[in-house]
Amino acid sequence: MPQSHSAGKPGRVLLFDELRGLSILLVVIYHGAFDLIAVYGVRIPIFDAPLLQKFLQPLFAGLFVFISGAVSRYSRSNLRRGLACFACGLLITLVTGLLPMVPDRFGILHLLGASMVLFALLRPLLDRIPTAAGFLLFFTLFFFCRRVPDGVFGFPPLAAQLPESWYTASPWLFPLGFPQPWFESADYFPILPWTLLFFAGSYLGVWARAGRLPSFCYRGRLPALQTVGRKSLWIYLLHQPVLVLLLGAFVWLARGVLGLPI
Repeated sequence: MPQSHSAGKPGRVLLFDELRGLSILLVVIYHGAFDLIAVYGVRIPIFDAPLLQKFLQPLFAGLFVFISGAVSRYSRSNLRRGLACFACGLLITLVTGLLPMVPDRFGILHLLGASMVLFALLRPLLDRIPTAAGFLLFFTLFFFCRRVPDGVFGFPPLAAQLPESWYTASPWLFPLGFPQPWFESADYFPILPWTLLFFAGSYLGVWARAGRLPSFCYRGRLPALQTVGRKSLWIYLLHQPVLVLLLGAFVWLARGVLGLPI
């Protein structure tokens, strides 16, 4: 196992912290743009660009979920962390429900909390699967279930339409990935497919703790991003109210004082 780690825990992958830090900063920027549009009516045409909405946003959110699955192998109690994270998600639901915007009914905090709890409960079964097989199994299942919230299983030419009744039977199946056609959420990361990606990451975490990743993964290069990555939950929890206040002041200054047409 590598011994030159600059952050206390043996086997800690500092690259994970840096990537989580980068991901959470990009999330903050994305949500800042969303708040300007949804709360303050600012036009940002690039926000709806397919490259951003269909590729970059899911890519970095997925990276965050994947790494969260990997670091679950370092946690002393995924059950406790999961319940706390899910409670934070419910707080976000409450706060966004009070703002003039679409509420965040099942965002990434809800997902991470649910995934940690499921991982804790299913760990005895998951640990019976060989590491490489588990990684490949859940990574493959993630891609086949990627469009389940849209009513599709698989991808062309191996795609199948799922029964419409799965999406209309109950208004409470949206956490699983079966939203009704009129369902809306400011942020939406259902258990299917995203918990499958979390589980795939958990098998990467087995290799990480054993020191079997390339040595550069364990060496830190960007301490600031490492710090942001380790505080990502708090940043995610607090960034929206801070953004709404700061951006409100910015819009008031730009429109009311400087007379800018934004």
